[in-house]
Amino acid sequence: MATKPASKAKVAIPQLAWHAVRPARVVLVSGTEGFLADRAIRLLRDTLRVEDPSLELGDIEADHYAPGELVTLASPSLFAEPRFIRVTNVEKCTDAFMDDVLSYLEHPADDCYLVLRHAGGVRGKRMLDAIRGGLGNGIEIVCADLKKDTEKLEFAAAEFQSAGRRITPGALRALVSAFADDLAELASACQQLLADASEEITEVTVEKYYSGRVETTAFKVADAAIAGRNGEALLLLRHALASGADPVPMLAAFASKLRTMAKLYNVRGSDGQLAQQFGLAPWQVGRARKDLQGWSDDGLGRSIELLAETDAQIKGGGRDPVFALERMVGIVARRGGS
Repeated sequence: MATKPASKAKVAIPQLAWHAVRPARVVLVSGTEGFLADRAIRLLRDTLRVEDPSLELGDIEADHYAPGELVTLASPSLFAEPRFIRVTNVEKCTDAFMDDVLSYLEHPADDCYLVLRHAGGVRGKRMLDAIRGGLGNGIEIVCADLKKDTEKLEFAAAEFQSAGRRITPGALRALVSAFADDLAELASACQQLLADASEEITEVTVEKYYSGRVETTAFKVADAAIAGRNGEALLLLRHALASGADPVPMLAAFASKLRTMAKLYNVRGSDGQLAQQFGLAPWQVGRARKDLQGWSDDGLGRSIELLAETDAQIKGGGRDPVFALERMVGIVARRGGS
């Protein structure tokens, strides 16, 4: 499905949806929806790896670009393996990067796939116009935010359809309503249901897994606590529990975020490089780095230890699982302090 381009310049290349990504010498991945952009890039990379497992991966950060870096990565190696060059932060690119890309587009390297991730804005317009005008014979993958409920319903329905599983219309609506604020969480919820639910997915199935999520989400509670907003986190937690949310998924949200933060604490590298190293998506790396602001090594370690204690409390080891959860939220909101 084609999407209208952000630029008014003449467009002479195919503009495709994220799931229609295909190999091309130059692939511009544009738009503000980072989750879909990451998926499209990962899908393209995996497709090329199936075709040739010797595919070489290279990463460039356009905002920290060194002149000549693109030509070096695009040059054939001794054994002439195909190259996949992923470029991030193109919306913040340097002048040197633009100049090198415009020069490269005149004669793209053979057996090389240049993927440019541009998240929006006017920076790099001259380069974008050149690509959209046909220089380099590329394609554009447009990843705009899914703002309408119908778009989110279509996205979730496609998750189940591609897996060959049936979900009832009511269950689909309930799931999308519960995760309407975050496409990544919606996708994760779909995958969990696909992995855990053995039969047709109904409203009862969604209620079983995500009771109370329509009113608030476990990740919202975790986000507020990790950011140090103790009062907000406790209010969200109590509202979720009053709406019927289970403490176990609440704890799981904290565990997911804190363990990702621990992996990335004091680790250097680009989001793309670290995503590949730790088996994460680039958006997860970026989010964890943002979450780590204000945290210390000791505070993070204490909070992760507290996860195990709280897990035992809410699974039968304590008298009051709600109190244990509230205590954990308060300590996490103080960055692991007492």
